[in-house]
Amino acid sequence: MNFKEKLNCSKFLVTAEIGPPKGIDIKRILDEAELIRNRVDAINVTDLQSSVMRLGSLVVSGVLKQKGFEPVFQVTCRDRNRLALQSDILSAGLLGIENILVLTGDHPLSGDHPEAKPVFDLDSVQLMQVIQKLQQGFDMNGSKLEGVAPKFCVGAAVNPGAEPIEPQIIKMEKKITAGAQFFQTQAVYDVKIFKEFLSKIKHLKVPILAGIVLLKSADMARYMNKNVSGVSVPDALIKEMEDALDRQAKSIEIASRLIEELKPLCQGVHIMPIGWNKFLPQLLDKAKL
Repeated sequence: MNFKEKLNCSKFLVTAEIGPPKGIDIKRILDEAELIRNRVDAINVTDLQSSVMRLGSLVVSGVLKQKGFEPVFQVTCRDRNRLALQSDILSAGLLGIENILVLTGDHPLSGDHPEAKPVFDLDSVQLMQVIQKLQQGFDMNGSKLEGVAPKFCVGAAVNPGAEPIEPQIIKMEKKITAGAQFFQTQAVYDVKIFKEFLSKIKHLKVPILAGIVLLKSADMARYMNKNVSGVSVPDALIKEMEDALDRQAKSIEIASRLIEELKPLCQGVHIMPIGWNKFLPQLLDKAKL
């Protein structure tokens, strides 16, 4: 059963994330992928995460596909115009990459090349509309594609802790109309806030995978509270990290607790280890996944 088929069954889904390197040596990320082979339902490949120049998501997704993994090709609108975006989507189809997560992308000012010119020719909703047309056999301007049209399982992002939450819900509705078949969320640390979000989207019949980001320290938690929109790490969790003798063990314990609380609420979790990929097997074991 592929990822798209699993979205339509009762299985609790688990996806995880890997970040391409700043170079062409991919041994590390392939080793990280092997650690979770047959443990997760798909592996997201980030697209120049945080606007930092790295090896491309498309080629890494293609390599993972060749090696028997199910990748989720993350594609942002930040760096490419509509020509390049359509070309990359078609390229993904040729490589047999079936899953795409569409993102608008962080501004280059936040990355390691702040002088880079942002493109943002399309936003995430517009790009999903374009992917719909490509799957119907036409490009964005209505010209017919040659041969068989590609088929994809398209996902989108949502921030359940955003304030106010109403614009997020309106955007979700637009994304679903544009073809979104699943959502992966920003990091969830406060399950109460997540429950409130879910209560407001009962009318949207679409799988939600809650974001799990491994806390590395109390300082990281405070930084996210201050700088990451919509993320709220409760004081109790910050205190746990502060008092922990083994931060890595405590981080896994907190993440596994969150997953246990989230299991009855949503269709799955999306784990973002932020460089701690080697600890994913321990987390999956502790969370009984």
